[in-house]
Formats: sequence, structure tokens, C-alpha cells
Amino acid sequence: MKKQICCAKSVGGIVSGGLNLVGGIVGGIVDAATSFLGQSIGFKLISATSSDGSGKGKVGKLAYLEKHLPSLPNLGANQEAFNVHFEWDSDFGIPGAFYIENFTQSEFFLVSLTLEDVPNQGTIHFLCNSWVYNKKKYDTDRIFFANKTYLPGKTPAPLVYYRQEELKTLRGDGKGERKEWERIYDYDVYNDLGEPDKNASLARPVLGGSSELPYPRRGRTGRKPSRKDPKSESRSDIVYLPRDESFGHLKSSDFLVYILKSASQNVIPQLQSAIRLQFNQPEFNSFEDVRGLYDGGIKLPTNILSDISPIPLFKELFRTDGEQALKFPEPNVIQVEKSAWTTDEEFAREMIAGVNPHIITRLQEFPPKSKLDPQVYGDNTSTITKEHLEPNLDGLTVEQAIAENKLFILNHHDTIIPYLRKINATDTRKAYATRTILFLQSNGTLKPLAIELSKPHPQGDNYGPISNVYLPADQGADGSLWLLAKAYVIVNDSSFHQLVSHWLNTHAVVEPFIIATNRHLSVVHPVHKLLLPHYRDTMNINALARNVLINAEGIIETTFLWGKYSLENSAVIYKEWVFPEQALPADLIKRGVAVEDPSSPHGIRLLIDDYPYAADGLEIWAAIKSWVEEYVSFYYESDAAIAQDAELQAFWKELVEVGHGDKKNAPWWPKLQTRKELIEIASTLIWTASALHAAVNFGQYPYGGYILNRPTLSRRFIPEKGSPEYDELAKNPQKVFLKTITPKNETLTDLTIIEVLSRHASDEVYLGQRDGGDIWTSDAQPIEAFRKFGKKLAEIEKKLIERNNDETLRNRYGPVKLPYTLLYPSSEEGLTFRGIPNSISI
Repeated sequence: MKKQICCAKSVGGIVSGGLNLVGGIVGGIVDAATSFLGQSIGFKLISATSSDGSGKGKVGKLAYLEKHLPSLPNLGANQEAFNVHFEWDSDFGIPGAFYIENFTQSEFFLVSLTLEDVPNQGTIHFLCNSWVYNKKKYDTDRIFFANKTYLPGKTPAPLVYYRQEELKTLRGDGKGERKEWERIYDYDVYNDLGEPDKNASLARPVLGGSSELPYPRRGRTGRKPSRKDPKSESRSDIVYLPRDESFGHLKSSDFLVYILKSASQNVIPQLQSAIRLQFNQPEFNSFEDVRGLYDGGIKLPTNILSDISPIPLFKELFRTDGEQALKFPEPNVIQVEKSAWTTDEEFAREMIAGVNPHIITRLQEFPPKSKLDPQVYGDNTSTITKEHLEPNLDGLTVEQAIAENKLFILNHHDTIIPYLRKINATDTRKAYATRTILFLQSNGTLKPLAIELSKPHPQGDNYGPISNVYLPADQGADGSLWLLAKAYVIVNDSSFHQLVSHWLNTHAVVEPFIIATNRHLSVVHPVHKLLLPHYRDTMNINALARNVLINAEGIIETTFLWGKYSLENSAVIYKEWVFPEQALPADLIKRGVAVEDPSSPHGIRLLIDDYPYAADGLEIWAAIKSWVEEYVSFYYESDAAIAQDAELQAFWKELVEVGHGDKKNAPWWPKLQTRKELIEIASTLIWTASALHAAVNFGQYPYGGYILNRPTLSRRFIPEKGSPEYDELAKNPQKVFLKTITPKNETLTDLTIIEVLSRHASDEVYLGQRDGGDIWTSDAQPIEAFRKFGKKLAEIEKKLIERNNDETLRNRYGPVKLPYTLLYPSSEEGLTFRGIPNSISI
């Protein structure tokens, strides 16, 4: 149970404040709203217009909560409203901030304070959204500012000191272990993924702080070094977060985080144990066996049911027909057509409309070459020849097809070769580097022409890989080999998606922006207000990920191909990360799937006309950029105002030099001296945190929940003709396929986790929406511009629905009859395969 406070009126010389507050006691519950009354919570107004003798805004007399208001309009669930009356006289001027002092032992979540009938001013809103602990916990008084928006140079003189002091508090001193109630934002390297004190096999390299393994910074916790490796931080169940980055079950999004933690630490081990006891079979025997996860479910012992059924979400996974069975939702990819996932058209379509739709590139040289150092890795030039391709090029030569922009490649070669020998040395993983070449047909669909599977040379990497090329077939043993070859491609794509597209390029790269924003941009700064909605819950989910998902022997290492090298390899790939290329138009042009064209709607023309992710994404990108442009132009009247903004310049300097410090010398960083640069930076960041993350996250279960469609592991090499494995393939191709890909236990783990990750919370805030309604700023023009942004997104959604109803656009729905809805801006709660939240909250 949580409590809250809100409202206000003035009588004569008294200003009445309405407060909206959520209270909570560690280890208990606030019994009644009246526990906050009396001299429990105190307030002091701070003037924005009248100074004391030192130039600081006058501080008013201490006032206390007086009256509990049991019902108010717009009062949210678990919120409580209270009255507080402030003494006021004309010399005090207009309030611009207030101090709050909590004299109780309970922390509470302060939502807002509203001052009504302020003379010569009317209503003043303070949007707070912050946890407030006992006064003795803090070195400096807790302060909140009114919803006015000021550039640093335009801050009312009486508030300048308070603005600067609050930023100093949030920066901290960089010393000691952080405490639960603190709100300090600071940086650290990723040195908390391993657990060397527990076991030497759990040691992991430090990511960040070196040229060999560069990485974005995470939030600093200050935990002690581990005993066996002083460079590594010791681990604990509770990971420090600046207090307001974690809502503590106030928000339903936090329940998803709680469920995720419960699943990884409690549910999955119990389910795996039950399956071992029940079946003693680590393998699925047929594709029908796999479908049984959704049709019949897995029968579970009563003791396990009683342990895990109270956990939210898992109630939904249990059958309600009297059977004690765990039954997963049927993934979208097989809801209409059960076996269309096996088709070449669907295999190719998911490269432009699946869960990892932004990796495919246009083929511009033939044969494809490698960027790997030939001195170390030998000759990695592709062994695919013209003879492999030209029989299926509709009469074109390879040169003609390249010239006409009809050849594309899904290239998972260079990213895995450096680690492939190590991966294949394990007992449970056998994999290949892959290159897949595709042809753009006249009907707009892509057709795979050849797959190259490469593995390390037995005599050493410098000899170059041993490669084999597989061609499309749909009958007999050749058809089974081709299905397997596609599976090796998807296994690589799944690991790259999870570790790079999803984790590195959204979650990890955004965290330094959150830290730098809170350290250098005041809450009254316009850029802070612009970016804040796109930060919600990200540090929270990232901290959880370090604890149970990307840690040593965590979910990712155990269920995806790269295993213990997962994060290390993502650090190697981060070397190629370029911030300006994260903007959608720049990304499309870099990959060669679009060209600049001033006559096209968004200034670029797609070379695959029916490219659902790109086509829909460009609509969203343009709306974001238009909104940001209007907002920035309102607050910054000239480029000089950007250069003169001390907070903005400090933010950007630290973001580049510390937050992404391993790349601080890269020449491509914008200098942030113009409005155009700020608009591009903010648009790119908002795109990354909202639409890009939505595109690579919320399709995980709809596509990957059917493990046959998106396997995460490969455990055997492809059978060679004449071998016993090849004979087995000819006799029972399904069994060989299943023995090759993700086994039963890991499938169960994967499904349990991605089912949670693909869900929307009930209180999700979507692109074009904001917490707190229109009181996030007092400026009317930005509020109107934001409303216009929301309306534009609603129009875009209608346009995307019309596209999905156009049967000539075959890539919109494909053989599996699954329309591309991941970039529809709105959604309801749950597993919806649509919706763009403002931020990376899961």
C-alpha cells in the first residue's frame, strides 16, 4: 500500500498548498493517511523574486500538513491528498521552489505540490515524482522547483544558488558505497558482471576503460572490490540506483522487473528440475513436441505450483481447466500458419520486418570481403561464387544485380570469427560464422540465394576459415540441410540481436546520457524536461540485467550462442559504434538500403520499397524530429544561446569524455554549438530509447517464443554427406534439427524470460504522452507543440494500419500472416506485439 498528497487554496494572507504523496515504510505499510499529519512533514517556500541579504531567494516559515483530503479529481490509485497552509506576505514575492523535511521514519513518494490563489500569480505547480526519506538521511535539504523552465542564464537571480546546489548534490563526491536513499549519479565501468570470489570460472573481464574492451559507462554503486580481483566489484542482491530511478513497486513496470528477477532466480530452476525428474529427456523429439508447450503445456508437481503460482504473470501461464500445467501463450508467428516459418520468404522477410530488422545491408562488392586483420585471421573473403547465385537472378549477372541494387547480405561473419574457436571448444556449442546473400525480386520480396557457413581452420586462425556454401532446396536431405543452414544463420542473428541490437545499442548506450543529464542539467532546464520521459526505468532494468541477465552464467550466457564471451564480444563490437549513425536515416544510408533523395517524403528513398521497419520507422523519426525542432527553437533563439548554455555544454562534455569516454577522441561527435546539432542529438537519443528499442524488444516472444523459428543455440555441426549424422538426417530430419538447436531446458528459460520482456506494463507511458498531464512545464507553446506531436503519432498509426491492409505489400505480413505492428505508437497492457513506450523500461 502506498500513499499520496495533492491540492490547494488561499485565504487572505495564507497560501494553501495541495500535496500529492505516496508513502511507504521499509518492511511495512503506512497504516493511515493521518500518520502524515501533525508536525510530521514540513515545508518552506523559497522565493523566485525576493532575495535575502546574500542574494539567495527568501525562505519562508516552516508549515506542516494539516488536513487529509480523501477525494480529489484526478487522484490516482494509492494516492492521498493533503492540505498545507503557508504564511505569505507581499515582501516574499512569488514562490519558485520549496524545501521539504520528513520527520517520520517512513519514506514516501512525493508526486506533486500545487499552490492555488497565489497573489498576482494564480496557480503554481510543482511536479516532484521523488522519494523523500527522513531528514537526517540527507546532507542537504530536499528541494523541489516549480514547473517553470529556464535556461541557466535566464534563471531568476534568487534561484540561481538553489539551482546550482541541487546539481552539486546530484553529482556527489565520487566516494564510498552509495546508500539506498541517495540520489547521486556517477559513472563506473562494467566490472560487476563476474563473481571471481565465488569461482574462478565466473571471472569476467572489465568492460570499459581500455582500448581493447571499450564500453559505455554504467551507474556507479561504490561496492567494495572483490577479494580475488581488485579490478572487479563485489556483487550483491541489491544494486544501488539513484533513488528516483526505482519506483519500488509503485509503478506496475516495476512488477515486470520483479517478475523477471523471480523468474530467473526461482521459477526457472524449479521448472528445469521438474522437467528433469518428469521426463529425463533433455530433447524435444519432434516439432509437435515443441508445439506442446502452447497446446498442452508441461505438467508440474503440486509443490512447484504452490511455490511459483503466487508470482504475478505466472498465474496467467497456468491452465485453468483443472490440469496442473504450465502453458505458454502461442507465439504470433504460428497463430495463423503453423509451418510457414520454414519458408525462404519468411526467413528473408524477418530480416526487414522481424525482431532484428536493421542489420541487413546492400551488397556492393563481390565476393564479400572481410575487415578482419589477415595477419591474424587469414583470408576471410567469401567463397560464394557467381555460379552459386546466377541461376536464381532472373537472368541477371551478379554485376547487373549489384548495379540495380538487387543484392543484399545478412553478414554475421566478422563479428563472430574472433570468438568462434573458443565457442566451438565448449561441449555444448558448435557454430559457424555466416553470410547470407539475398535477391530482391520483382514482387518486392527477398529471396535467399546462398548461405556460407565458415568455421576455424584446425591448424590455426591465420590459415583462414574453412567454408561451405549451401543453396536453397525444399525436398529430401538437401532440403533438410538448407533448413539447418538457415538455423545457423538465425542462431547468429539471435545472439547479435540480444547482445548488440537490444542490449548494447539501446540499454547500454543510453545509460551515460541519463547520468550526464542528471549531473549537469537542472530539472528546470528545457533539455532536461525534453529528455526526462525517455529515461524512465532504464537504469532500473539495466541494474537488474547486470544482476541476472548479462552476468556470468546468467540467462544470456546460458541460453545464447556466445556464452561466456557474450558481453566481451559486445565490447569489441562497440568499437564500431558511431553516435550520429544511430539516427534512422543515417543508419539506412550507411547500410546502403536507402539513398538521399530530396524529392522523397523524408529526404531519402528506400531501395527495398516494401521494408516495413524502415518505412514505418521513417514516419516515427520525422514526427520525433519535428517535435524536437519546435521545442528547441522555442527555448533557443540563436546558435549563440546553445554555445552560451553552461549546463548544456557541461552535460555534453562529460557525456563524450566520461560517459562514452572510451570514444572521446572519435572525430564524429557533434560539437553541440548549434541548434541543428542539438535537434539531431536529442532526436537520435529519443529515437533510440523509444522506437528503436520497441522495434527490437516487443517482437521477442511473438517471433522467438517459437524456438524453431528463432533458435538461440547450435550444438552440432551440420552433417556431412556420407556420415552417420547425414544418414540420420535423411531418416528423421526433425530430430536432427532439434538435436542441433536450443535444447528443452534452455528453451524453457528463453521462453520464460522473453515472455516477460515482450510485455507492456499497465501504466506504460507511450511516445506522445507524459506523466503528470500538461503541468511538466508552464510554457503554453511547448505544451501545444507536444499535443500536436501526439496527434501526429495517432495519424501515423492510422497510416501504418492502412499499409498492413495493402495486400500488394507482401513483406507487411508474409507467409506467416503476421502484420508488422511493432511501430504502432499505442498499445494496451500485456503481450501485444505493438506500442512504442517513451523509454527503455523492460
